[in-house]
Amino acid sequence: MFERKLFASWGDMDFNSHMANTAYLDKSGDIRMMFFAENGFPTTEFMRLRIGPLVMKDTIEYFKEIHLLEEFRVNIQLAGLSEDGSRFKLKNEFRKESGDLAATVLSFGGWLSLTERKLIPPPEKILSIMKTLNHTDDFEIIERSKKMPK
Repeated sequence: MFERKLFASWGDMDFNSHMANTAYLDKSGDIRMMFFAENGFPTTEFMRLRIGPLVMKDTIEYFKEIHLLEEFRVNIQLAGLSEDGSRFKLKNEFRKESGDLAATVLSFGGWLSLTERKLIPPPEKILSIMKTLNHTDDFEIIERSKKMPK
């Protein structure tokens, strides 16, 4: 499973002295890009191909607080994929050092052509990299016509 250790920085905190909702989204994006970069697809390659991951919907669920300078682990799993790979669902789990689940982020997205400004199937290399991710227990095949889950 692709997983990295991170920590909650000063800029991640909200008024209640725990990690802000936007910090979970930012760190989910960081983990996505780390995964691709560490699997031979750095951001420079996305720019060269004029393609990028587009998130259309994020859902965050909270279970435990994460506080300033606390270390935690974030993983990424494949929760859904269309047959052509143009649409995907990715799940991030945020776990405290104790192993307790602190939060999950479920992101529904697709691959955006930066030239045509529409969703497209990714190059085969990206699709094969995505398929190496662990699948969630509720993994689903996303219908090509499906726009966004309700």
